Amino acid sequence: MLVCHALTGSQHVASGGESAGQASAWWDEIVGPGRPIDTTEQYVVCVNVPGSCYGTTGPASTDPRTGEPYGTAFPPVTVGDWVEAQRLLLEELGVSRLRAAVGGSVGGMNVLEWAKRYPERVDRIAPIATAPRLDPQCLALDAIARRAITADSDWQGGAYYGDTHPDDGLARARQIGHVMYLSKESMERKFGRRIAGGARPVGDEASAAFPYREVESYLDYQAETFVDRFDANAYLYLIRAMDEYDLAAGCDSDAAALAEFDGAALVLSFTGDWHFTVEQAEGLVDSMTTAEIDATHRVIDSDHGHDAFLVEPESVGPPLAAFLAPGPGESEASGCAAPALCPD
Repeated sequence: MLVCHALTGSQHVASGGESAGQASAWWDEIVGPGRPIDTTEQYVVCVNVPGSCYGTTGPASTDPRTGEPYGTAFPPVTVGDWVEAQRLLLEELGVSRLRAAVGGSVGGMNVLEWAKRYPERVDRIAPIATAPRLDPQCLALDAIARRAITADSDWQGGAYYGDTHPDDGLARARQIGHVMYLSKESMERKFGRRIAGGARPVGDEASAAFPYREVESYLDYQAETFVDRFDANAYLYLIRAMDEYDLAAGCDSDAAALAEFDGAALVLSFTGDWHFTVEQAEGLVDSMTTAEIDATHRVIDSDHGHDAFLVEPESVGPPLAAFLAPGPGESEASGCAAPALCPD
């Protein structure tokens, strides 16, 4: 079973990872012994995607030709490249067929691309809080985030791997992202218009004439912790991969892109998610139905916004566990229709 991580996650899907923040155990309540994706019954793999900064080669990696970090000389990566990297690793592990591919957000796009490219290699797909492509509003916000990084004087055209880094630009980009991940309802509940108890960040004296609110304090904290764990160029590359993804690329439609997949699909969407909306999920399911895929759409009532797939395991877990449960003729121990293909 393949789990595909979201934009700034990593291969550490459950406990045991060494990375900090969201990169470590980002789905710990979903993946593990006795969890909806049960590691006592399933062989579970999560792969850090090319272009990131958590192990797989990316812009911060050393270019063997120069001995220096690639920076912007690193080639652009696509969601399709992620699928190819995952396929190569799975083949190295001796896995020729997946019982399921599961992922949220851009990880859900990753899942869809598996069904498009290798329909004969995956039995079930569960794209969660995702869509076949980004809408113009999200593309616009990603453009602002990108400009926040590239306008930082410390970005230096991407060749900043020394004493200084574009921390301010990366911080602003991440703050834009977090606003996209939250809903109006969750922001009202968590912050309201309350004034923050602590002092505003050092260096923000220019804003001293304005109240420092709890919502600002939250965004500043998220920015600070993100800058400590992520690379600005990697963020640019991963955003580009998400922005450029289009399930229908090279095909007449989304349905045509999925026409060869004859497995089952579970699509999960969340009412408070305006990053990838319920309506986009409905359109995806309509395309699956046109492609004669056995598709189920579960709409989860939540005001957490896009982050709901990460922070509401009690909502995500039950439908996912039911979808992944072994069916007739499948091994109860492994959940695999062909146990010989499942590594020990």
